Amino acid sequence: MVVAVGLGPGCSSTKIATLRPVPKSPLVDSLRLTASGGPRPGDRTMQFLRLYDLTKELKGDPQRLLEQVQEIIDREPSADKVYAIAELSYLQAKRVEADNPHLALNLYGAAALQAYKYLFDDRFRDLRNPYDPQFRGACDLYNGSLEAALRLICKERGLSPGQTYTIHTPGGVWELTCELRGGPWQPGDFGRFEFVSDYEIRGLKNHYQTYGLGVPLIAVRRSYPDEPAAARYYPPGLSYPVTAFLRPVPENQPDGPMSGPRHQGVLELYDPLSTTDIPVAGVQVPLESDVTTPLAYFLSCIDLEKVATMGLLRPDLLLTGRPNASAPVAGLYMVQPYEPGKIPVLLVHGLWSSPMTWMQMFNDLRSCPEIRNRYQFWFYLYPTAQPFWISAAQLRHDLAEARQTLDPEHREPALDQMVLVGHSMGGLVSRLQTLQSGQDFWNLVSDKPFEQVRADPEIRSRLYQCFFFEPNPSVRRVITLGTPHRGSSFSNETTQWLAARLIRLPQMLLQSQQALFRENRDLFGPGSLLRIETSIDSLSPRAPIFSAMIAARRAPWVRYHNVIGVLPQQGFLSDWAPNGDGVVSYESARMDDVASELVVPADHTSVHSHPLAVLEVRRILLEHLAELERFPNVAAAAPALPAARVATGQVAVLR
Repeated sequence: MVVAVGLGPGCSSTKIATLRPVPKSPLVDSLRLTASGGPRPGDRTMQFLRLYDLTKELKGDPQRLLEQVQEIIDREPSADKVYAIAELSYLQAKRVEADNPHLALNLYGAAALQAYKYLFDDRFRDLRNPYDPQFRGACDLYNGSLEAALRLICKERGLSPGQTYTIHTPGGVWELTCELRGGPWQPGDFGRFEFVSDYEIRGLKNHYQTYGLGVPLIAVRRSYPDEPAAARYYPPGLSYPVTAFLRPVPENQPDGPMSGPRHQGVLELYDPLSTTDIPVAGVQVPLESDVTTPLAYFLSCIDLEKVATMGLLRPDLLLTGRPNASAPVAGLYMVQPYEPGKIPVLLVHGLWSSPMTWMQMFNDLRSCPEIRNRYQFWFYLYPTAQPFWISAAQLRHDLAEARQTLDPEHREPALDQMVLVGHSMGGLVSRLQTLQSGQDFWNLVSDKPFEQVRADPEIRSRLYQCFFFEPNPSVRRVITLGTPHRGSSFSNETTQWLAARLIRLPQMLLQSQQALFRENRDLFGPGSLLRIETSIDSLSPRAPIFSAMIAARRAPWVRYHNVIGVLPQQGFLSDWAPNGDGVVSYESARMDDVASELVVPADHTSVHSHPLAVLEVRRILLEHLAELERFPNVAAAAPALPAARVATGQVAVLR
C-alpha cells in the first residue's frame, strides 16, 4: 500500500540522520583510536607502566597485564592506578574485539566499572580534582567503555529491560541487570536500539544534547499485546531518546579476586526528556543525552514528504487504514507517550504539507525544560485536498475520540487547557474548533432549513457535522501562523483549474455529493458552499466562509495569537501577494481579535520555523503556564460539552 510506504518503517527520500564513517567519540583523539600505529595509552598511563616495569606486557596476554595491575591496586590503591587499569582495559578490548568479542565485552565492562570507581569511590573523594583533565578523561572512558559493551550486548543478545548479563573482570564476576528507571515508556515498548554516536544530523537546524555520564541511545519502539490505549496514536517505527547508565550495587568488598563473590550491577535506562540528572554516591550527576538525533533518525525512516503530496493529490489514501491498525492514516499522532498532567499542544499543518513541517519548531520547543515538563506535543495529519471546513469537522471528531480514549471520565484537567498551533490552512482548521456555527454556516450552503435535506442518514450526519458545531471546551488558546483569514490570491483561476485536474477526490465523496445534488435539486444553488470541491477553491478570497468565520461567535474562554510573515517588497513572491509572505497578504493574515500579533521577516513556507516565530510560540506557552499558576481555577470558565451531544454525533467523524 502506498500509505504504508509513506508512514511505515523504511527509508525517507530526505536523509535527516546519516551514518558516520566512524562513531563520534572523544576517545578517538585521546587514545589515538584511528592512528596508523594503532591505539596506545595516554602519557600518564604509560608513566605508570614504566614505573612498575610493565610496558613489555602491553602486547602480551591482555588478561595477564590487567591482573598484574589489579594486584598493584589491591596493595597500593590510588585514583591514578584505577584510571590506568580503566584505560588499559578499554585498549585491550579494542585489540581483541574483532577475534574475541566475548573477551572484549568483559574488558569493556571492566573498563566502565573501573572508570566509575575513579569517579565515585569514597577512598578518592578528598583527592579527586574535577579540574584535572584526567577527571574528564575518566568520564569519557566510562561513557566510551559502556557504549562499546552495549554494542556487543545488542549484537549478541539484544538489550532489553529485565535481562541479566554476566561479565568477568580481574576484580570479580559481575551480574548486570537491565532496568527501566522512570519515564513514560513501558518495558514492552523497547524493540531495538541504535547508537546516537553513529549518526550525524543534516536536516534539523539545532542539535540539543547535554553532557555528563551515560550513553545516549535511539530506542526504536515495537508494538505488543495489551499495549496502552494511547499506543494507537504512535506512528509505526517511532524512535525516542534513552540514556543508559551502569551503576554497581554498593558492597563491602568490591575488589574481590576472580574466584571471589559475584558482584551486582544495574544497567539503568532513562528517558532524558523526563530525567536530566541522577543521584550517584551522594552527588547529582548530569546524564549525557541527545534528544535531537533520535528524532532525526525517526524522520529518516518515514517519508512524510510523500504523505504531504498524497494528502493533496490522493486524499483517499490518507483515509485508508494505518499499517497494522484499523484507524485511518489521517488523524492524531504522538511521538512520545501520553502523560496525564501535561497540557496538549496540537500542531496542525497547512496545504500540501504534513507533520514534518513542524519538526524544526518541535525540536526547539522541546529543548526548553519548562515547556517539555508541562506540555506534550501532538500532531494532526489530514488530507489537504478537501475544503478546510471538512478537515475542521474531522478534527472535532478526532479530538473528541482522543479524549474518550485517554480520559473517558474527564478527570484530567490538563486536557482542558489545550493549545492549538496552526500554519496556513491549518490555522483555519484550528480556529474553527473555537467558533459557534449557529445557522450562519448552513446559510452559506442553502437558504432552506436543514430539515428539508433529503439524503440517507450517514450523509445527513456528515453534512450536519460540517456546518453545525459548538466550540471545543478543551481548547484554551489558538496560535495561527501565516494563516489566510480572508483567503489568498494564491487561489485563482489558474490554480483552481490545475487543482481540478490534478486532485483525485475520494470516489465515495464524489458519489455522495452527486447523490445529494440529484435528490435536492431545489436546495443548493450555484453559489452554495457545497459547490466548492477542493481546498484550493475553498481558499479563494471570494469564498463567503471567511466573512462568516470573522463574524462568528467565538468561545469567550479562548485567547488567540497571530504570527504574520512579511517579505521585502521585491521579487516574484512579493508581487504575487503584496505586503505579505508570498502566498498570504498582510491584510488577509492580520486579525483584530488577537491577544498578540507578531510580524516576522519570512516567506510562507518558513514563517512557522523562523526563530522569531518559534520564540513567540514559546513565549505564549510560558504565558499560558504563568496564567494557570495565577488562576488555577480557570478551567471552570469553559462549559463542559454535554455527553448526549457527543453520543448523538454532533462531533462525529466526517469521512
